[in-house]
Amino acid sequence: MVVTHKMRMASEKHSKNVTSRGNVAKSLKPTEESYPVGPWLLGLFIFVVCGSAIFEILQHVRMFG
Repeated sequence: MVVTHKMRMASEKHSKNVTSRGNVAKSLKPTEESYPVGPWLLGLFIFVVCGSAIFEILQHVRMFG
């Protein structure tokens, strides 16, 4: 029986895992690290904090200036 190129490549890729003995990753696909907070929520938080700080500074300048 003729082994196709795709099957041979898959077999070679998985045969490396046999010799690792317990050091095999759970998934062969690379996983990207994700942040617990999305970029939009982080931007909104920074906008609110910086905006309120600027507002407070302007209020103090008006009171004492």
